[in-house]
Amino acid sequence: MNIQKILPILLLLCSFNFYAQGENMKEKKEQIKALKVAFLTTELDLTAKEAEKFWPIYNTFDDKQFELRHLKMKAYKNRMNEAALDKMSEKEASLLLSQMESADEELFVLRKNYMRNLKKVLPAVKIIKLRISEEKFNRKLLHQYRDRANRK
Repeated sequence: MNIQKILPILLLLCSFNFYAQGENMKEKKEQIKALKVAFLTTELDLTAKEAEKFWPIYNTFDDKQFELRHLKMKAYKNRMNEAALDKMSEKEASLLLSQMESADEELFVLRKNYMRNLKKVLPAVKIIKLRISEEKFNRKLLHQYRDRANRK
């Protein structure tokens, strides 16, 4: 399975994990965000001028993406367990599927606009490095999560 297919799954799992955390979610999100900023800063080697323009774009995108995923997943989570699905009518399932497709489309449009904005402030090579660095960070985060779960 290639990375482009794994990344959305990983982010989805992170969203569910944050949802399950309850009140600690905001605190954990901020901790992860701080780690991510440090990691990306090191990996991308941005100039001061690039960083000044990049971080507002990145943070806005990251917040909107998280909010969209979190809000949408929260709405779907209760409706997607097996018991609920078995009782769901075809009409209800079609509506849920339509809502899921709509959320996917919103995420796609958000990412497309984000890329367009990034191209205005970073060279293409650094945008590619950003994608690779985000994947590295997410893998690292997943490994830490697995290690912590295995220790328990």
